[in-house]
Amino acid sequence: MKKELKEIRLNENKIILNENLVKSPIIPERISELTRDVTIQSDSIVEGAVYAHRLEIQNGDCEFQGAVFAQLEIHVNTDAKGYILFRKCVGSVDTVSSRASQCQLSFQSDINAKKVVLYNAFVAGSIYADEVELINSVVIGGVFATQTLVLNNSIVGTFNTPTVSIEGTVQLLLPSAFSIEKMNVVAGARLYNLCLADLGALYKGMPQSSDSGRVELSADADEVHSSLEDENVQKTLRSYTIIGKVLAADLIDTDKFQNHFLLSAAALGPQLLKTYDLGPDSEGKTADLSFERIREFFFGVMNGSIEVQSMNGSFSISDITKKFNG
Repeated sequence: MKKELKEIRLNENKIILNENLVKSPIIPERISELTRDVTIQSDSIVEGAVYAHRLEIQNGDCEFQGAVFAQLEIHVNTDAKGYILFRKCVGSVDTVSSRASQCQLSFQSDINAKKVVLYNAFVAGSIYADEVELINSVVIGGVFATQTLVLNNSIVGTFNTPTVSIEGTVQLLLPSAFSIEKMNVVAGARLYNLCLADLGALYKGMPQSSDSGRVELSADADEVHSSLEDENVQKTLRSYTIIGKVLAADLIDTDKFQNHFLLSAAALGPQLLKTYDLGPDSEGKTADLSFERIREFFFGVMNGSIEVQSMNGSFSISDITKKFNG
């Protein structure tokens, strides 16, 4: 997509990029430039870091290879198309938002803002904010919201927030997630845990292990209360965990699922010096752990085109006895 620098209009108030390759950072050099807005109209790459009062992305394709920070907000227009890629950390004093349904939005590192609203986005790192709303999105790391969290048909590694509401199908990649107030489950919503699913086999297009699968969590039955207190403060923490399934999980060799390789490659992709793989896939080809392929895989799991089997909850006492007797 890289093109020669065709046109760039630069002044103290606004930078507009349209089919531009910017090899230098966009950083204020004078006090007057601290309030400068940056607008990406289409087809642009910025190789250095970006500091803007407001960053607006009207359309893809665009790529930010350095860290990005905005005083006011980072906003993707609702009608944006193409791909939009942030390779390093993204931060805003106020908002990071995108409700664009027709663009491929990806973050290869963390997001830190007061409010984060994402639709159809892939985040390889974690999200840190006061308020977070995720719709049809995947976050490999954790979502840490200091006030509220809304998850709608999304996959996240874990979450920790005072209040959480789930809609549609929400799936967790790590064993536990946490809130202070009781989880609000909208009618028809389902919560699953994927840490015992055979994601490695699914990634390679091979049959899933018979003793693997996703585990459905109940906001009531699988909620564990913990009371934390000192001389001055007492706090109740609720965890939504598959700890109650540990007995069955202890019979499984989870290393063979290769889940940790898959998640690590997704989270560390930009920092890795080479592309790793999970070995041969169902067609005998190498199952490369590239960022693009991992993104496509997790979106397939999220939208159901890649079907994760439900875990068989049955086990026998003889199996347990054999395991503990060696």
